[in-house]
Amino acid sequence: MSKIFSVTNQKGGVGKTTTGINLAHSLAQYGQRVLLVDLDPQGNASSGSGIDRDAQQYTVYEVLMQPAAIKNAVLITRSGYDIIASNRELSGALVELVNAQHREFRLREALHSVRDEYDFILIDCPPALDLLTVNALAASDAVIIPMQCEYFALEGLTELVGTIRKIRETLNPNLSIEGLLRTLYDGRNSLTLEVSTQLKNHFGDKVYSTIIPRNVRLAEAPSYGKPALEYDKRSKGARAYLALANEVLEREAAT
Repeated sequence: MSKIFSVTNQKGGVGKTTTGINLAHSLAQYGQRVLLVDLDPQGNASSGSGIDRDAQQYTVYEVLMQPAAIKNAVLITRSGYDIIASNRELSGALVELVNAQHREFRLREALHSVRDEYDFILIDCPPALDLLTVNALAASDAVIIPMQCEYFALEGLTELVGTIRKIRETLNPNLSIEGLLRTLYDGRNSLTLEVSTQLKNHFGDKVYSTIIPRNVRLAEAPSYGKPALEYDKRSKGARAYLALANEVLEREAAT
């Protein structure tokens, strides 16, 4: 049975979608069967994976409205992992699900039917603590939190940890924090180093040893619809995500 990880942070611009795409691809390079679920109405994980998000008959919107539709929504990328795409239609789900029965568990119900087909399912969450993110957290085993090492990121992290605690108390008692991932990292910045130290002091081994550097090639890759490893396998960003995938696999082997 697969492990389901939500890649989430309510703060935008922290490398959340970049992490979803590149961790999915890097895990696939290690021979893992991976499904990436694009749960963000912006659909950037879809376009960054080479998918025409507006040309799909079935997307994650249909999956949430009718969980049995998931089999029709799974697409095979050219990068070795599967994906369920998203587009702007997904914004409508926030309104349509308000009065729906079991609204927090729609994604969990859908993923249950395909879970045995994958080793890892990664959910790219929207940058908000809304019903879509609640669906992701209710469906997940654990959370991967990408974050920049800056002051305001610490404030947002406190809020996110509080949300995870509430989800654990009400919807998903087994939810845990898989790891905190330092992204867009610039070791020349004294504040970056200070916040990084605070993270390690507070969260200990929950902080991944892998650090994702600020990297131009990593930023360019999505505009070509490719993971960084396909765009430039020698780039520091691509190598960092390969290292992260290896660290994720080592943690899983140790549990």
